[in-house]
Amino acid sequence: MEVAAAVAPAVRRSLGQRRPLRCGTGRGSGRLPRPPTAHLSARRPERWRWASYGRPGPPQAARAPVTFVSPAGLWGRWPVPAGAVSLRPCSTRVTLEGVNRPVIDRIIRVDHAGEYGANRIYAGQMAVLGRSSVGPIIQQMWNQEKDHLKKFNELMVAYRVRPTVLLPFWNVAGFVLGAGSALLGRKGAMACTVAVEESISDHYNSQIRTLMEEDPEKYKELLQIIKQFRDDEREHHDIGLEHDAEAAPAYSVLKTAIQLGCKAAIFLSERI
Repeated sequence: MEVAAAVAPAVRRSLGQRRPLRCGTGRGSGRLPRPPTAHLSARRPERWRWASYGRPGPPQAARAPVTFVSPAGLWGRWPVPAGAVSLRPCSTRVTLEGVNRPVIDRIIRVDHAGEYGANRIYAGQMAVLGRSSVGPIIQQMWNQEKDHLKKFNELMVAYRVRPTVLLPFWNVAGFVLGAGSALLGRKGAMACTVAVEESISDHYNSQIRTLMEEDPEKYKELLQIIKQFRDDEREHHDIGLEHDAEAAPAYSVLKTAIQLGCKAAIFLSERI
C-alpha cells in the first residue's frame, strides 16, 4: 500500500502530460490525421483523442479551433487543445470569396486536362524517340509540362475543382498521339508539338482575356500562372518549327487534324 501511494503521483503526472500531435495520423506519421465525422463529434466530442496516451482531450470549450484542409480540399473546423501547437494547413489556401466559380472551375479543369494530355503526348514521343537526337529536346519540353501539371494539381485542391471524368481517355489518347506522331520520325513529332502547343497557347490567351474582363486584380495570381505557361507553350511551338516540323509528311493535314482533336478535347473537358 505504501509503494502504491508513493508511485501514484508520478503516474498521474505522467498521464497528465499531453503531447500535441503534428500533421499526422498517429505517432511518427507525417500525414494529416482524419478529423472526427460530424455525427460522432456532435454525439461525443470529448472522445476525440489528442494525447498520445489515448486519454480524452479537454472539454470543447477549452479548445481553440483551427482551420484545416483535408486531402480532398474540403474546409472545416478542427478543435485543437489549448496550449498545443496548431496544425499547419497541408495545401495552398486561396480566398474564394467573390470568385466566379463557374468560370474558375471551367478554366482550371480544362487546363489541368490539357497539361495532363500534353504530358502523355510527350511520354509517347519519348517512348519512340527517347534515344534519338531529338530525345533531349523532347525531354526538356516534357519536364516543363510536368511542372505545369504539378501546379494545376495544386490549384485544383486550392480552388476545390474536380477533374474531368475524361482523364482516363486522355491518358490513352495522348500517349497514342505522341507515339503515333513519333513513328513518322522526328519531323512528325515536331509537327504534333507545333499543332498541340499552338492550340494550347491560343486557349490560354482566351482565358487571359476572360479573367481580365472579370477582375484582373482578383485573379492576379491565376493570371500570372496562365501567362507564364502560355509563354512556355509558345516556346515549345517555336522549338518545333526550328526542328523542321513543317517538313513533316502531309504537315498541313496532320496539323489540322490534331488541332480539331484539341478543340474537341477542350470543349469536352470544360463541361464534363
